[in-house]
Amino acid sequence: MRARRPVTLTAASVVALAGAGAVGVRALISRQAAIARRRIGKPLGEQALDADRVWRRKKHPGEPVELLVLGDSIAAGLGAGHRRDTLGARLAKGIARAAGRPVRLRTAAVVGSETSAVAAQVASLPPEYRPDAAVIVVGGNDVTHRIPASRSAEQLAHVVRDLRDRGVPVVVGTCPDLGTLRAIPQPLRALAARSSRQLASAQATAVHRAGGRVVGLARAVGPVFAERPDEMFSVDRFHPSALGYRRTAEALLPAVLAALESGRADG
Repeated sequence: MRARRPVTLTAASVVALAGAGAVGVRALISRQAAIARRRIGKPLGEQALDADRVWRRKKHPGEPVELLVLGDSIAAGLGAGHRRDTLGARLAKGIARAAGRPVRLRTAAVVGSETSAVAAQVASLPPEYRPDAAVIVVGGNDVTHRIPASRSAEQLAHVVRDLRDRGVPVVVGTCPDLGTLRAIPQPLRALAARSSRQLASAQATAVHRAGGRVVGLARAVGPVFAERPDEMFSVDRFHPSALGYRRTAEALLPAVLAALESGRADG
């Protein structure tokens, strides 16, 4: 509760500022957005490590599980210092351990993607490719680029329905809580927190209706990111560290295993 309290108080201060004039609030937010961009920068570049391979083949012989990862820089694993620490690799190793089978990872996620780009990620796949499960993590860029939550959620639902129509089980990790990003000053951080929660809620509703499974990342891992930012975030204080990706994968893994099991039952 202590981690969330400053956000609530600062959001109230934004309301007070709004009473003084919307132009002043917009100017303040614009200045703070510029500060955040300078603080974060691009120390990690714009290309995540390539973790696509068959994981745990020697330990678990047999036909690999096909895992597809779609979405933004978190899905791509930007910030991980080694390919084994990316989100996809963490999920692949977890699946292999639980299923006793190797896992072939295919990452179509692209750094910087908004939800509108995920359909193109799916379209870029070979026509004959059919994953056993797809994991989507997206939404942070929609918030920072001020895309309406309803539009983003509908775009996500379209992708989930498309994959489900192909018989692919889908797990979506909803938008993380951007209120945990200390590189963003207040009150902008409070607004980002509120917007990310609104988007996560809209995503969850849309994905459920489209037949996908939902993991609320803000609730599942947001508190530990807020309490231990030096450990959970990478050097840019924006993307997860190796430990942050491990925690995120642990949160997603039960839903992914359940999706794989449902896919086998349907097959």
